[in-house]
Amino acid sequence: MAGDLTPRRGHATRAAAATAVNPGATGQATAWSVAPGPRGRGASSNAWRKRLEIFFFVAPALLLFATFVLLPVVQAARYSVFRWNGLGPMDNFIGFQNYVMALGDTVFQRSVTNNLTIAVLSIAIQLPIGVLIALLLNRKFPGQTAMRVIVFVPYVLAEVVAGVIWKLLLQPSGGVNAFLEAIGLGGVTQSWLANSSVALWTVMGVLTWKYCGLAIVLLLAGLQGVPEELHEAASIDGASWWQTQRKITIPLLGPTIRTWMFLSMIGSLQLFDMVWILTKGGPDNATSTMATYLIRQGTERSQYGYSSAVAIILFVISFVIAGLFQKLVMNRDSGDDKPKQRRKKVSR
Repeated sequence: MAGDLTPRRGHATRAAAATAVNPGATGQATAWSVAPGPRGRGASSNAWRKRLEIFFFVAPALLLFATFVLLPVVQAARYSVFRWNGLGPMDNFIGFQNYVMALGDTVFQRSVTNNLTIAVLSIAIQLPIGVLIALLLNRKFPGQTAMRVIVFVPYVLAEVVAGVIWKLLLQPSGGVNAFLEAIGLGGVTQSWLANSSVALWTVMGVLTWKYCGLAIVLLLAGLQGVPEELHEAASIDGASWWQTQRKITIPLLGPTIRTWMFLSMIGSLQLFDMVWILTKGGPDNATSTMATYLIRQGTERSQYGYSSAVAIILFVISFVIAGLFQKLVMNRDSGDDKPKQRRKKVSR
């Protein structure tokens, strides 16, 4: 029978004979009697089959990644060491001069500062708003589904559509100034996108309206994984709703919050479309980002070698920040931060 573990008569006889002649040979006889047959070849064949299956399904994704990510990065690195206007052969090799020029340009330095400012403000503003709205929308009330849809609609809108709408609303004669005048705040009205002192904050407000819905949806999904029994136990112990959220719910949302922070940070570093539609980096480079600076140098001034160097710098900055965030923050969810148990030295 397939499941019969009783040793066969021939094996038992040989083992008994070996034991009678040499009692120390019991282990050898037993090992000989249960030694595996030709299964090793079958197991190796199954292992290779699994590897081929994995390669068959992963190969298309790897090919697309290499074609549309790795190859453009390599090509940009190649263009960046030439002074090239996008036409004709690349025969004016200048080495790392484009990188030196970019890092020494005050406009590019301001663009990097704006990107970092937007990344920090996105987390500092959108995270509290997202957590608060997600906690409120997670409670049962009439119209809950409709409210969730309304909150998520701005994120679904295309950046071009949202940017054009807000550009019209923020004009001196637009809807924002008209609303402020209607409620008695006419002294606050101004050219929101033309004033260099408030333009970046105006863009930040539009970005918050546009992308806060993603944080809310992710946090709502994370709230579904919080056990209801913990809330019931906290209420039995006399904890208020706010104490329950602060002590139980929000700490359990840690992995979801860290994932959203990672996405928000990378998106802020690569921000282009919304800023380009609203201000094109102006006025006076007050809202310029690394991506808008790159496009200006490449398309408007035909400095494709220089803009390729800026693209490589943007790639390196994003890669380094993403790697540091992954190592210092995201690894907490994989358990890599658990202290390793030290082996005790046995004294002889």
